[in-house]
Amino acid sequence: MVNSDLLQTFLNHCLVEKGLSKNTVNAYRRDLTGFVDFLLNSKVAIEDVDVELVSKFVAELRVKGLSESSIARKVVAIRSWYSFMEKDAGVPNRVMDFLPPKIPKRLPKALTIEEVSSLINSCDDSITGIRNQALIEVLYATGARVSEVVSLNTSDITKSEDSVVTVKVKGKGGKERLVPLGSFAQKALDQYLVRARPVLSKKKNVAALFLNETLGTRLSRQSGWQVVKESADRAKIASEVSPHSLRHSFATHLLDGGADIRVVQELLGHSSVTTTQIYTLVTIDKLRESYIAAHPRSRKA
Repeated sequence: MVNSDLLQTFLNHCLVEKGLSKNTVNAYRRDLTGFVDFLLNSKVAIEDVDVELVSKFVAELRVKGLSESSIARKVVAIRSWYSFMEKDAGVPNRVMDFLPPKIPKRLPKALTIEEVSSLINSCDDSITGIRNQALIEVLYATGARVSEVVSLNTSDITKSEDSVVTVKVKGKGGKERLVPLGSFAQKALDQYLVRARPVLSKKKNVAALFLNETLGTRLSRQSGWQVVKESADRAKIASEVSPHSLRHSFATHLLDGGADIRVVQELLGHSSVTTTQIYTLVTIDKLRESYIAAHPRSRKA
């Protein structure tokens, strides 16, 4: 009753043509597979789906205890799929009038500058402690997602003739952005590269910047998350702390320091800027100037 090729074609379209990340496409796959299972159990053909049926699907999800944000994500996936199928395969689209639940935006609470300092200083002088301090410094100094930071290679760190250190961050959809690195993060990263990484690197020619202590291979996203959580516990920070807390703190502290919101958007990767294009809103010099003037850990250690 449900042609699986229609789903796979949509997922390929999202990955290849829309340039969505693998994580996003996998989330679409999970959400839509659940919906397909619902259609099979309901014995409803894919072309007969309408608003009423989606309403029943949502009601079933609520009975199962799913959060409104999870339900909203699934509804968005269904609407996107049917919009694609209508254009690509002529499948009737009768679900567009079904709106996903409105979810109040919940940004993580920004840490204070003192809390960020205590988080960083909670790392000891061991090999893993040196790595962890460098990881946290880079997360806070760049505002990058933890998945972006653990994906960094040593070749992504460059120093210009005027000694400005820049990180090439690969964001969603394969887009790249350049983010200057403050002096505190530079110092922590230098310590890691000189003292810790050679010890952790158990394989020759490992490209990854941050390595795990067991195999000497690339640090995983989950391990990066754990580093932050354990450091927050040692620092006795009462509020919930995650890598995204550092990203939010990065943006908040820059804006509090007087940075232009357009600069912050560029640094966070919210605009389509790549390293092969001239910045559309601000130049790299403006990025550096605003960053150094506003970021609390960009000044000399």
